Amino acid sequence: MTNHQNQRVHALNGQDGPKESQVIVVMVPLPAQGHLNQLLELSRLIQSYSIPVHLVGTTTHNTQAKLRVNGWDVRAITNIHFHDFEIPPFASPTPNPNAKNKFPAHLIPAFKHASSHLREPVSVLLRSLSSKARKVIVIHDSLMASVIQEVQLISNAESYNFHSVSAFTMCLYQRERMGRHNIHENGVIPEEIPTLEGCFTDEFSDFIDSQYQFHKLDSGRVYNTCRLIEGAFMDLVEKEQIETTEGSTKKKHWALGPFNPVIIPAERKGSDGKHFCLEWLDKQARNSVIYVSFGTTTAMNNEQIEQLAIGLKQSGQKFIWVLRDADKGDVFKGENERKAELPIGYENSVDGVGLVARDWVPQLEILSHPATGGFMSHCGWNSCMESITMGVPIAAWPMHSDQPRNAVLITELLKIGVTVKEWARRDEIVTAKLVESSVKRLMASDEGDGMKKRAAELGESVRRSMAEGGASRMEIDSFIAHISSY
Repeated sequence: MTNHQNQRVHALNGQDGPKESQVIVVMVPLPAQGHLNQLLELSRLIQSYSIPVHLVGTTTHNTQAKLRVNGWDVRAITNIHFHDFEIPPFASPTPNPNAKNKFPAHLIPAFKHASSHLREPVSVLLRSLSSKARKVIVIHDSLMASVIQEVQLISNAESYNFHSVSAFTMCLYQRERMGRHNIHENGVIPEEIPTLEGCFTDEFSDFIDSQYQFHKLDSGRVYNTCRLIEGAFMDLVEKEQIETTEGSTKKKHWALGPFNPVIIPAERKGSDGKHFCLEWLDKQARNSVIYVSFGTTTAMNNEQIEQLAIGLKQSGQKFIWVLRDADKGDVFKGENERKAELPIGYENSVDGVGLVARDWVPQLEILSHPATGGFMSHCGWNSCMESITMGVPIAAWPMHSDQPRNAVLITELLKIGVTVKEWARRDEIVTAKLVESSVKRLMASDEGDGMKKRAAELGESVRRSMAEGGASRMEIDSFIAHISSY
């Protein structure tokens, strides 16, 4: 942001005038880690423009978001205000690793409970803030739209819909939802697109529909992506006519990502010192380690864990493997948690070559470490953006939701990854042999070297775009000026 732009935004936001002329931003995330994290990261970006941000959620999920923040210290920022709302107890079932459909259906009670019980306290908060500010801007998760209905009744408030998925995925979903079957006609979208079959449960699809009916209240849409990565798909979603009950409207779409920090201090330490994974990485050669993690919503069965373990060992490549079950709706209720079983003596047999972590790890720091040369991932969009930003190629193993289509973006369009598991074979076990060959292809082949080079170049370009005068930074500047204008 230029000095002139900075002065203008400060003036618009009341930094040079009375308090009542302030612009205030309210964030409303869905209570799932990948969603909580993205809007907390966006809060960090927006507050850097001297705009106060109010993040709302249940006490449990706000605590979860703060404890797991990656790459920066949330305690050091005073311009993000957390509103911890107590809601009645909700069901928090354990994940089912043997379910045929891998979507985390056990989280749906938390989603429904939060969306229904947060509406009243959030409405009270919005009313209160609107009396103290010139303008209240609400940025809500697309799946929490019902919570912010009060916005339409507040004259100085407006809302923006945040989509936690890639523009590529959103473009496909939008066209399919409108009944457009010729989604390949523009030449930008590949001919072979994974089906949505097996991506969601019927119950979750119904929950999506229950929230999407409120999207007509929004003034625009926000994405955790940047045009450098997905410019063609941002163009497509912007050109589409969004059908509402009132007719066709066209809304502004903003690519404000990456939300995560793009520069990680090399010696960043927590209160307990450097994380053991980072200490282990410090001893490894550059680009020699593959990081293996399937996010917070994946529960693998024991047979698949065994095949993955054997395959990683047989690959002969250094690895860090995060082996933990999917999050429950309340991550602080730890009773009856399953501990995944590894082959007897496995960890001793890979000592010095592989490291198994069973708790939360600092993923962004791991991906930014010089020793990390690859990422075996479920292709959740949060993980994809972090990996792209840090210039790390991906071994794509999608599990559910938007992940199969993100995998296509990574492997076929950006060409910075290999496919571990085809979505058409989602019901099959990935064998140790396939794990081994995928790891070797990414980490120890000429083809893999090309992917590493492309990933490194893309990551460097994305990081530069976030510097002053860069395309991504200018889009954020533009959004801030837009929401701050009279």
